[in-house]
Formats: sequence, structure tokens, C-alpha cells
Amino acid sequence: MSNLDTNDFYIIAEIGHNHQGSLEKAKELFNEAKKAGANAVKLQKRDNKYLYTKDFYDTLYDNPNSYGRTYGEHREALEFNKEQYLSLIEHAKSIDIDFFATPFDLKSVDFLEDLNMPFYKIASADLTNIPLQEYIAKTNKPIFLSTGGGSFEDVQRAVDNILKINKNLTVLHCTAAYPAPIEDMNLAVISKYKKEFSGLRVGFSDHENGIDAGVLAYMLGARVFEKHFTLNRANKGTDHSFSLEPEGLKKFVRNIKRIDIMLGSDKKHLLESEKKPLFKMKKSIVSNKFLKVGHILTKDDLDFKSPGGGMEPYEYTKILGKKILNDLEEETIILPEYLDL
Repeated sequence: MSNLDTNDFYIIAEIGHNHQGSLEKAKELFNEAKKAGANAVKLQKRDNKYLYTKDFYDTLYDNPNSYGRTYGEHREALEFNKEQYLSLIEHAKSIDIDFFATPFDLKSVDFLEDLNMPFYKIASADLTNIPLQEYIAKTNKPIFLSTGGGSFEDVQRAVDNILKINKNLTVLHCTAAYPAPIEDMNLAVISKYKKEFSGLRVGFSDHENGIDAGVLAYMLGARVFEKHFTLNRANKGTDHSFSLEPEGLKKFVRNIKRIDIMLGSDKKHLLESEKKPLFKMKKSIVSNKFLKVGHILTKDDLDFKSPGGGMEPYEYTKILGKKILNDLEEETIILPEYLDL
């Protein structure tokens, strides 16, 4: 049984191609994601010559993040073959973390299905790609649908299309900008998804350059979270700069885990942790002068001073007109047993 089935929330460390084409670096990323508390790690899979037109594949790609002379060569340098994927599958099993991928084309679905991937992510770029959605849905594996860059009509169409074939769908709110400006995050969409897709799991593919949005998303109803993940934000590649490093992912997971604990109970009462500080700060009813046994208390006999532990100030009306049973020194904290109640 995967962590997706057993957790109240589910956190995906999106590695994408931040492994830089290195199998060992990918395994290190898996290890660090596990240590940080992520439930899953995810890669991206493309059959580049099938996915891109020849002209686009052969386009010169000369920039500091390039791993090849052309865009096609760049993308090929970042792909893993079947043997490497099998090695990663075994490694993920050995450290007990879920591992899956985003296929960007039909051939990549076949590649991943041959490896028996446990679930699939559909990228925002394929929100309107009905043929790919149907092909993935027919695997009968759980699907995460990212919804950046589209209208609600686009999202509804994709959801309806997938649900006709496969009911195990998670809808992820997403802003498909890298990183996403805070004014474009529109987290209120999560509430809309919760209302419109009430029978489905809702989540958040978070491209914020930070960790604040996850907590807000949780409060709005998101229970699946995807964050880009790297070993070093200064590494070569387009995604590293807005990805979380291990310590950042650890804090992101920590913050999500704390939410239910912090929400706690709606029962309002004195908590054990409050007793000691409040003892010093709260007020008790005290005598403001020496009072002889048998004296009948009036308001002029009383003050309200710290520490607490005596009768509460609101109770003073209960003791007016009552006789004291023994002498009380000035500033004695008055207790019920001192009075003829």
C-alpha cells in the first residue's frame, strides 16, 4: 500500500531533471527527500524525438543551463533509460518512499507503464491534451492532474474526461510560472475546487519561491502538495533556483505536519501549559488590611493582586456580606475556607 492511501496529507518532492542526468545524484535526492519527510519523489519522462518536432528538437540551445548544443541534445542528456529507472525503483523501495513520474507523451506512458509506475502526474501543459489524459487514465493508476495555465472550463473538461475512465483523481491547483509571483498564486481556487469537485482529493502544485503558501493551501483544503526539490539552488539547470533544498523541504513538511496539531480542539479551557505563567500574572482576591475574625466583608476590605491561585476577581460579589472565620493579615489571599459561605 502506498503512502497516498494511508496519509492525511501527501507531500511530493518534484525532482524533475534536477538530478542533472546523474543516477547517483538522483538517488541522493531520493535519500534527502526521505530524510526531509516527503512521501514521494517524482521525475519527468519524455520521449524527446517523439514529443518534439524535428525543427524544435534541432533548435540551437546556447545558454548557461544547456546540457547540449541543441534543445533535443539538452533534453536527451537529462533522460534516464530503463535500466536506470529500474535502479531508482529499487532504491525507492529500499528507503520506503513512493516514486513515480510525469509522462509528457504517449510513448513515455508506455515506458513507465512497463515499469509498473504506481501513479501518474499530468502536467499543466497537458491540461487540454485529451488524448494523453485518456491514455493515462486507461492505466487505472491514480492520477494527479496539475491545472496551471488554464480556465476553469479547461479544468472541468479534463476532470470529466478522466473520470469517465478512472475515478482515482487528485486535482492540483497550480500557477504554471517558475517561480510563481505571489500575486498570481490565487490560492482561493483551492476552495473552488473543494466545492466543485467535492468527491475528489484536492492538492497544490506549489511553485512559490518559499514555504509559506503550503500552510495556507492546507487551511483551504489541499491535502496533496508538490514542491520542486534540489540539492543546491545554485546548480546548473532552469528549475534549481526556485526549488527547495533539503533543509527547506524539511521545514515545509514540518509546517504541514504542525497544522492539525495547532488547530487542536474547539474546547476552550485552562491548559496545563498555561498554569505556570498565569499563576504569576493572574489576580486573586486579597485583604487590603488586617481583618479580625467575625468581620463582615465589604468591597472596601478587598484588593485584587497577583499571584493567582486564590478566588477569582469575578467572584468577589459572592463574598460580600460574608463573615470571616479567622483573623486575616493584610494581603492575605482569600480562600473559600476562610469564610462562612
